[in-house]
Amino acid sequence: MKFSVIIPARFASQRLPGKPLLDIGGKPMIWHTWQRAIESGAERLVIATDDPRIEQAAAGFGAEVIMTGEQHRSGTDRVAEAAAKLGLGDDAIIVNLQGDEPMMPPGLIRQAAETLFHQPDAQLATLATAVHSVGEFLDTNVVKLVIDETGRALYFSRAPIPWPRDGAGGDLLSQQSHGQALRHLGIYAYRGAALQTLAQTPVTPMEEAECLEQLRALWIDMRIQVAIAAEPMEPGVNSAEDLDRVRSLVAIER
Repeated sequence: MKFSVIIPARFASQRLPGKPLLDIGGKPMIWHTWQRAIESGAERLVIATDDPRIEQAAAGFGAEVIMTGEQHRSGTDRVAEAAAKLGLGDDAIIVNLQGDEPMMPPGLIRQAAETLFHQPDAQLATLATAVHSVGEFLDTNVVKLVIDETGRALYFSRAPIPWPRDGAGGDLLSQQSHGQALRHLGIYAYRGAALQTLAQTPVTPMEEAECLEQLRALWIDMRIQVAIAAEPMEPGVNSAEDLDRVRSLVAIER
């Protein structure tokens, strides 16, 4: 199996400006993410950015860089432009690894690609893990998903799904059960043709309501194959607290 990894990275993060270049253990965050991708066994690895500061830093540690437009609303759109510039074909397997995932296990990057490779009827693949508490189940920052018996994604939501009816005697906060709920992990593998189709498709109503772009794929009847993650995954860096946590983890590893 051959696959490529494209890491979209932008400088203008609202909560953590310049996030890809923030220092973690003496190296920029994007370097750590790049290292995880190298360890995954990808045939090709590219950083896609619209910022010359990220381009300069990435080129400095030997990464291949593709400069993309500034207009992209999502990492998927940036990855699609990079894939087109690289000439990756319709059947190519392309993993979108966000630049703020410095602790991503390399095995999960490969697992996402392998899941798509072994499911020829799917256009996308992604990973999930069990929800471990009612608090996590009710947290709207945690994206939940429902799959069918074959692992095909039926829906993704910030709301608690599927809802255990008998676990709640009253309102939302009365829920005592999280049932068999799954948490979505934000890593995707695409077939090249599906990636370009998604980038060319306008925002859809479900996607706009939930602010989840994977719902665009479901809206246009793409199959998203879901696998249960083979190992634990640390959350990405979305806040100053996340950054401190990752810095501590890297310090322990050293």
